[in-house]
Amino acid sequence: MLFKTRNFDGAPVALQARNLTVSLPETPGNPQVLKGIDVTIRQGETVCLVGESGSGKSVTSLAIMGLLPQALKVATGSITLQGQDLLPLSQAQMRQLRAARVAMIFQEPMTALNPVLRVGDQIMEVMELHTDLPVAERRARARAIMEQVHLPDVDRIFRSYPHQLSGGQRQRIMIAMALVLEPVLLIADEPTTALDVTTQKQILSLIDELQQKHGTAVLFITHDMGVVAEIADTVYVMKHGEIVEHGPIETLLRQPRAEYTRKLLSAVPSLSPRAARAVADNTVLRVESLNKIYGGGGILKKLPQAHAAKDVTFTLPRGRTLGIVGESGSGKSTVARCIMRLIDPTSGRIMLDGTDIADLSRRALRPHRQKLQVVFQDPMRSLNPRWTIAESLIEGPLNYGTPRREALAEAARLMGVVGLPQDALARYPHQFSGGQRQRIAIARAVMMRPDVLVADEAVSALDVSVQAQVLDLLDQLQRDLGIAIVFITHDLRVAAQICDEVIVMQRGAVVEHGPADRVLSTPAHSYTRALIDAAPGRFWDFHNFRELPKVNHAEPA
Repeated sequence: MLFKTRNFDGAPVALQARNLTVSLPETPGNPQVLKGIDVTIRQGETVCLVGESGSGKSVTSLAIMGLLPQALKVATGSITLQGQDLLPLSQAQMRQLRAARVAMIFQEPMTALNPVLRVGDQIMEVMELHTDLPVAERRARARAIMEQVHLPDVDRIFRSYPHQLSGGQRQRIMIAMALVLEPVLLIADEPTTALDVTTQKQILSLIDELQQKHGTAVLFITHDMGVVAEIADTVYVMKHGEIVEHGPIETLLRQPRAEYTRKLLSAVPSLSPRAARAVADNTVLRVESLNKIYGGGGILKKLPQAHAAKDVTFTLPRGRTLGIVGESGSGKSTVARCIMRLIDPTSGRIMLDGTDIADLSRRALRPHRQKLQVVFQDPMRSLNPRWTIAESLIEGPLNYGTPRREALAEAARLMGVVGLPQDALARYPHQFSGGQRQRIAIARAVMMRPDVLVADEAVSALDVSVQAQVLDLLDQLQRDLGIAIVFITHDLRVAAQICDEVIVMQRGAVVEHGPADRVLSTPAHSYTRALIDAAPGRFWDFHNFRELPKVNHAEPA
């Protein structure tokens, strides 16, 4: 069955928000961030709250948790948990309620976990703050919940620090901390956005499994409609602080009423690859037998080696896009960083316009760097927060001898190309949305007039509608300028929409390589088939609001 069809009529109400309004009282006019929203979640139900960035999803969750920033105030309405009104509670009372009765999983566990405490101690700390259990029982319950979230080698992980775990393991620790006291309500705020598809599938299955076991109500906040199709019982769609539509998942996906809902659904990239483009013979980048090995050194004892890239070989013509896909740790970003010479390859050749740049010194490499540009996942970290946008854009050209006036004129022109006003040049990165910052990062890369653009998870953190706009922008720039693109992603839907060829990597090795329409439609390798079958919402056509034929790639035909 494609959708959950559980009936919660008559089930006890876990959480209810009524006429909830949140405003900015210190701002003239008291603008409202939330505008009288109503949300009901029953025991055992999964409610998905969806919408673009700025729609009010996270503000809603923070209001429920009593964690609103000081600048925001609840103006009207009520929030009740099992009939208890939360708004009149003091901060001390809310601290007692958090984790014990309502818990939260955040998007980035590395920032939510304490980096200097072992993860087992952090789970025990939750019980120490909210129970009178003796140490031995706290330890036993911590180990038990770690086993329930399917962590391997519990003894080792219990003693580990967050940085010693993978992203999926850290997220499982967050889930364990949230559920160890069996709260009434679990709030999950984009908990799978940064995870690859197979890890995401495991985390979603885990939340569903634990929900069934404990009867927990779940408020799941996401912009990924594929995830919504997999897990939701009921969906609330938010826009500009208002609920524009809500209803059972099947009704909402088959017969969306609001134009905004239809827009969100139609922006979801299709898993069907785009039509293949003609193959050009003007190769701009050739990678031959690229290897990268980490470790192997050590003063007192030899450390184990990690073969992050194993004999990676491909060619990339001008005007074409090569996608590199795989799970976290598969070697995608290692290959990208070797191409960019941000790290040195162990062996192999990287031929850029006929020149092998793999072994060039920093000085010899400098004339070639402008031909290779990169767009990272998080533009807020790659843009200097103290520089105006103009200063960020012209830095590269100035370093290569372009007169300042000419560089500023080109920066102003590119603002129009990427869909931003020229007056944006005088502003700073924090004054833009995530999608706008990514457009600025693309403009900065294009300022250098590169031959090859490396996009490393460049759209993975964006809303589907903003993601679609950025993908369209890259496609337009490629057609106008003939740029070759190496596109690193764990999202197969995105790869299907933008890539001409696809490389599938697993544990540093290329397991499949070919035209995108062939690799993603009729995968030959079992690992590729597993990636495709892990894609959320793969059996739903979001553009035409209908079910797709169920084809399981897990076994070859």
